[in-house]
Amino acid sequence: MRIIVVEDDDLIIGRLAKVLNEQHYTVDFAKDGEAAWELLDCFTYDLILLDVMLPKLDGISLCRKLRSQGNKTPILLLTAQDTSTNKVMGLDAGADDFLAKPFDFQELLARIRALLRRGGSSVPPTLVWHNLQLDPSTCSVTCNGQLLHLTPKEYSLLELFLRNTHRVFSCGMLIEHLWSFEEPPSDDTVRSHIKGLRQKLKAAGVDDEPIETVYGIGYRLKPADKEKGKAQIQRRKEGSQSPIQNQITTGVSQVWEQVAQTLNQRVSVIEEASNTLLQNQLLSEDARSKVRQEAHKLVGSLGMFGSDKGSYLASEIESFFVDGVRLDNSQIIHLSQLVHTLRDCLQSMNGEETEALVNSTPTLENPLLLVVDQDRELTDDLINHGSSWGIRIQGTCDPMTARNLIEDSCPDIVLLDLSYSDTVESTLSLLTELTNRTPPLPVVVTTARDSLIDRVKIARLGGRGVLQKPTSSIQVLKMVTQVLQNTRVAEARIMVVDDDPQILTALHNLLTPWGCKVYTLADPLCFWEVMTAVAPDLLILDVQMPEINGIELCKVVRSDSRWSGVPILFLTAHKDAKTRQQVFIAGADDYISKPIVKAELVTRILNRLERTRLLKSLAETDVLTGVANRSKSIQELTRCIQWSQTYHQPFCLAIVEVGKLKQINQQYGYVVGDRVLSRLGRILRLNFHSEDVVGRWGGTEFVVGICGMTRIEASRCLSEVIKSLHQSDTTTIDTLYLTFNTGIAQYPEDGADVEALYRVANAVLEQQKAAETN
Repeated sequence: MRIIVVEDDDLIIGRLAKVLNEQHYTVDFAKDGEAAWELLDCFTYDLILLDVMLPKLDGISLCRKLRSQGNKTPILLLTAQDTSTNKVMGLDAGADDFLAKPFDFQELLARIRALLRRGGSSVPPTLVWHNLQLDPSTCSVTCNGQLLHLTPKEYSLLELFLRNTHRVFSCGMLIEHLWSFEEPPSDDTVRSHIKGLRQKLKAAGVDDEPIETVYGIGYRLKPADKEKGKAQIQRRKEGSQSPIQNQITTGVSQVWEQVAQTLNQRVSVIEEASNTLLQNQLLSEDARSKVRQEAHKLVGSLGMFGSDKGSYLASEIESFFVDGVRLDNSQIIHLSQLVHTLRDCLQSMNGEETEALVNSTPTLENPLLLVVDQDRELTDDLINHGSSWGIRIQGTCDPMTARNLIEDSCPDIVLLDLSYSDTVESTLSLLTELTNRTPPLPVVVTTARDSLIDRVKIARLGGRGVLQKPTSSIQVLKMVTQVLQNTRVAEARIMVVDDDPQILTALHNLLTPWGCKVYTLADPLCFWEVMTAVAPDLLILDVQMPEINGIELCKVVRSDSRWSGVPILFLTAHKDAKTRQQVFIAGADDYISKPIVKAELVTRILNRLERTRLLKSLAETDVLTGVANRSKSIQELTRCIQWSQTYHQPFCLAIVEVGKLKQINQQYGYVVGDRVLSRLGRILRLNFHSEDVVGRWGGTEFVVGICGMTRIEASRCLSEVIKSLHQSDTTTIDTLYLTFNTGIAQYPEDGADVEALYRVANAVLEQQKAAETN
C-alpha cells in the first residue's frame, strides 16, 4: 500500500519512514502543502498522513482543496493542537481521522490499518482467500497455519490484491501503488515479483491460484468459486418466479434459440467449404470471402457466449482463408480437424452464458426498498404508503437475513437502522459491503443519535443519507426517492455499432446492470441518425463492417465538434499492429481484441466514463465558488421540478443575492471580493442537502432549489442560513457589513418551469430590496 506523509519536521519524518517501511508500506514524503499537492496530482495513494501546521499551504486548506477536487483518498491528520475546535475543523474539511502529537506509533499503525480497510473493499482485519491468511497487524502470511516467507514487495502485492477483490491492476497501476516515485521499476520487474509470489504460494499449498492474469490489462484476485455461483443460480431456478421473472426466462430461451441457430449456420458455411476442399475442389473467391467473414464473426460471438476455445478455433480457421493463400493437403486435413472440433464446441454450449447475461438485466418494475430495522411499526407504515410513491417495500429485522434477501430480490435501495446497540457492528459491516458492490447499492441510514461523528462515519462508509429517529414513513420515502433520482441521473448512454447481432445482444445484457443505457446498431449506414438521437457518453465500434467500417466512422465522429470529445473504444478480432495503428490514428481512445474478457471490458469502460464525468463536472462547476454554474443549475432545477411533479411534492426556487460586494471590490480589491464569494459558496453547499441544487447564477447572485419544502419552510431554512452567514467572519470586513437579499417561489403555484419560478423569485427579491431602501 502506498502512503504519502506530509510533514515538515525531519525528526518525525525519519521515525515515520522507519516504522512505515517496516510494515511494508511504500512511502513518499513532502515537506509543505504545495509540494504535497503536486505529488497527489501526479500519483495515486492509498492514504495521506497530513500535518496541520505546514509551510506554504496548511494541512486543513490542503484537505479542503483535495476534497473539492473529488479526491476521496483517506486522510489522517497529525497535529500538536489537540483541541475539539481543531478536530471539528479537520473533520469538516474532509479528514477521516485525527491523531494528536506526540502519538504512540502502534496506535498510528492501528489507525492506518483501519482507514485502509475503510478506503478499500469491505474486508475484515485479517484478509482471507481460501486457506491463505494475511494479518496486516503483524505483516504475516500463513497457509494452513504455516508461515510463508515473502519479500516486502511480494507481501505488498498480495495485500493489495486481497484488499481489492474485484479490481484489475495493470503493471503501471501496481507501480503507482507499491513503489515510491523516486524508484519506479520496469514492467518486467513487476512481472518478476508476481511470478515469485505465485511460485511461493503454490509451493506453500495454497488452494488454486489466487492471482490471475487478465490478458491485455493486468492482474487481479481470482473471483470466488464459480461452482457456488452455479448453485445459487440453480436454487433461484427452483424457487417460485414472478410473472416478470417468467417473462425473462422465456426471453432467455428465445435469445439462445436465435443465437444457437445463427452460430450453427456460420459453422455450416465453414463445414461446407472444408468438405469442398477435402474433395480436391477449388473454392471461388466469393466462397473464400464468405468463409473468412463467418469465421471472423465467430471469433467474437463464441467468445462473448462463453466458449474461449471455440473463439480460438475460429481464429485459426480464419487464418486459412487469407487472400492469395492456397492450401496443401496437410493444411486441408488440419483445417478439417479444426472445423470438426469447432462443431463439437458449439454442441457443448447450452445457453448458460446467455442466461446469466439476461438474468443480470434489471427489470422495469417499480424500485424495491429493502428495510433492515427492528421497528416493525415503521416497516408496516412504509409498506402501506410505499405503493402511492411507486416503491415496493420488503422488510427484515436481521442484517444476516438481509444478505440473503439482497441476493434473491436485488433491491434498488436499502434502509439500514443503527439504533440498536446489539446489531451496530453487523449493520455497519453490511453498509460497507453494499456500498463496495459493483455497481454499489445505495443505502440510507436511520439512527437514534444525531451525532457528528456518527454522520461522518456513515458518510465515510458510503451512506447516501441519514435520518434521525423518530422519523415518519413520509420522511423516509422522500429521502429514498431523492437518492434514487440522484443515482439514476448518472446513468451512462453507450452506443454499440457491430454487424454481429449476437455481439450486440451480449454487450447489451453485460453492460446494463452496471448503470448503462445501451443502444445497439447493426447497420452502419444508419450510424449518423442514431448517433445524433442518442448523444452517447461512450461509443463502441467494430472495425470490420459492411459498407462503412469502424475506422471510417471514428474519423467522422472526430471531425464533428459536437462529438469530438466522446470516448471511442474498438472491439475487433483483428490483432495485427497495422490495424491497431489505424484505429488510434483515427482517434480511438482504447482497443480490445475479441474474444472479449468481460472483466477487462467493463473495467475499461467504467474508467473511461469516470474520466469523462470528471471532465464534465469541471465544465459544469463555477470555478470560484465550487457550486454549479448557470447551465448546470438549470438542468438540475428542471430535474427537481420533474421529481416534484411525479411525486406530488413541494419544491421551492430561491435567489440569494449578496449586497455591497461592489464596495468591497472597490475598497479592498477583487481578490478579497472573490474570497468572499468563494466562502459563501462553500457555506451554501454545507447548509443544503445533496439532493438540493446550489448554483451561482452570475455576479453576486446564487440560486437554491429546495426539494420537499413549502415556501414557509424554505423561508425558515434560508433565514437560518443567512443567520449563520452573519455569525461567520465572512460577512464583515473592517467596518463594511455584507447584506443578503432573498426571494422565493414555489412550484407549481408560482410557475411550472425554471424561467417562470425565477421571475417570481426575482420580483420578490426586488420588492425586499426596495423596502429596505425605503
